[in-house]
Amino acid sequence: MDWNRLWALLGSMAFLGTSGCINVAAPEEPIVIELNVNIEARLLVELAEDASNTIDENADIF
Repeated sequence: MDWNRLWALLGSMAFLGTSGCINVAAPEEPIVIELNVNIEARLLVELAEDASNTIDENADIF
């Protein structure tokens, strides 16, 4: 028998013998994800582009 394989087998058996049990359970309360998204900048850019287009289309009014 190869000694390296024997030591690997014994090491893995020792590791498995000392490993604990893992319990996975769902939380009792729902998971809440808070997303603080700032959409103000996007709206300002869109409004500025829209205003610029309106001014360009109606140059005789302004």
